[in-house]
Amino acid sequence: MMNVDDKEVQKFDDISYSWWDPEGPFKPLHMLNPVRINFIKKNIDLENKSLIDVGCGGGLLCENLTSKNTKIKGIDMSNEAIEIAKAHQSLNNLNIDYQKISLEELIKESKKKYDVLTCLELIEHVPDPEKLIQDCIKITKKNSELFFSTLNRNLISYLVSIIGAEYIFNILPRGTHDYKNFIKPSEFCSLLRKNSLEIKNIKGINYNILNKSFYESSTPNINYIIYCKKNND
Repeated sequence: MMNVDDKEVQKFDDISYSWWDPEGPFKPLHMLNPVRINFIKKNIDLENKSLIDVGCGGGLLCENLTSKNTKIKGIDMSNEAIEIAKAHQSLNNLNIDYQKISLEELIKESKKKYDVLTCLELIEHVPDPEKLIQDCIKITKKNSELFFSTLNRNLISYLVSIIGAEYIFNILPRGTHDYKNFIKPSEFCSLLRKNSLEIKNIKGINYNILNKSFYESSTPNINYIIYCKKNND
């Protein structure tokens, strides 16, 4: 079974040309990115480490994490998104290894393991979240550091992420999210601990209506991001 089903891939194929348009369909990701980058960088040192971004899309996260001493690989099942990522990195003279492949397929064809893994805004688009978590663990080294982010499942999240973002303010294409696939932080943390990951930090990412920006919060009402550590082989 693939990590992401074909319908979910098609959703992002259809709008992938707009990945680097800050006012386009991926505007929320452009707005979220500074908060996500800050959370990752303040929790770990990326120097001289290898990192894999699972569900990298057009490369928004990869490009912002790259440095001379960090080796980054980005994978995604959308061919259009990967081609956009490759083209954009060439414009900026970067050296990120992008590949159109599922995580499951990569594990089968490569024995390489990574120091750091990021899997952001993907878990709500897969049919089996625990399988995705297990595959993320398989492709990382002992004592590796993993980051996940997704949407909470509650009334506030539904009103903001679906009704507000998709139907009122039209900052996301309608049908981007399916509420039944949202996952509560307690459920997510339970899955991570069940699979021998230690939760090191968890923060909410909330939205300030006045200045129209996202900010890190101690309350994970809508989006949230988790930093965890792998302590087993």
